[in-house]
Amino acid sequence: MNLVVDTDTAGDDVVSLLLALGTPWVNLRGITINVGNVAFDQQVENALKTVEVAGKGGQVPVFPGARDPLLREWVSADYVHGKDGMGESFFERVSQRPEAAHAVEFLIEASHRWNGSLVIVAQAPLTNLALAVRQDPTFPTRVAELWVMGGSLNAMGNIEPLSEYNFYVDPEAAAIVFGAGFNLLLVGWDIALESSILSLDDLARIEALDTPLSRFFLQTQRKVLEFNRREGGIEGTSHPDSLTMAMALDPTIWRSGKDYYVGIETRGELTRGTSVVDRLNVWKRAPNAHVCHVADGGRFKEALFHLLSTGTSGMAPRPM
Repeated sequence: MNLVVDTDTAGDDVVSLLLALGTPWVNLRGITINVGNVAFDQQVENALKTVEVAGKGGQVPVFPGARDPLLREWVSADYVHGKDGMGESFFERVSQRPEAAHAVEFLIEASHRWNGSLVIVAQAPLTNLALAVRQDPTFPTRVAELWVMGGSLNAMGNIEPLSEYNFYVDPEAAAIVFGAGFNLLLVGWDIALESSILSLDDLARIEALDTPLSRFFLQTQRKVLEFNRREGGIEGTSHPDSLTMAMALDPTIWRSGKDYYVGIETRGELTRGTSVVDRLNVWKRAPNAHVCHVADGGRFKEALFHLLSTGTSGMAPRPM
């Protein structure tokens, strides 16, 4: 698999990257950084640190991209992930440095180089991808699959009542991407709540592994755990990005879904960035997304436990 991950590296983004980096048959061609969870330069450092922890230092390039949303002021999520996005671990800077090329330049180049076989996992606001579409409207035709973690299936949000963070930060970018013609697979926050939560028992199992990766995992997720228990009513850590990555690597984790037209609210006073899924086909528009209904949370967890125990995800190569 020729893979690019577009990320706002903090919290669960780190775990998702570890899954990609720990799957031997995946060619992770690059990591692109997008405005999102924490301060932009910190997100770059977090990606570089994760690559090093996975034993791939200097082997996977990291490309800084959009530092701001298209039209909106940036909204931070450091109250969830800690000021550094890594559980307030404040790791020292690693030796690998980011690339000089801009993420959008790399995304377009990658789509030509791996035309028809490129898979992108987008686990951040969609600014980089929207800019790539604006620069080259044919870009989506060369991407085999675009996996997007964001929004929900007309369900509860995680930053406002109906709004999920990634789409809330840059709704205009999300609207551009959903209208661009990608082969887009959507995994929403509602699916993450159902299938990606690691319970306190799961976290105890990870602690008992006592490997370098399990210790890194627990260190980077501790602020998320505190926030979830204090504010979210969740007794555990949440892993929407990792679940999305696991589906991209092993599509059997996607248990069921359906094609719908998905609109992104850009003008609503109470619904900024809400993904509106036309399940009733009221608008009579052609579907623009494959929307996940049910995920196999057990299979996802076992892949994650295997990764943290052995350093590899244990996932079999998927046909492409």
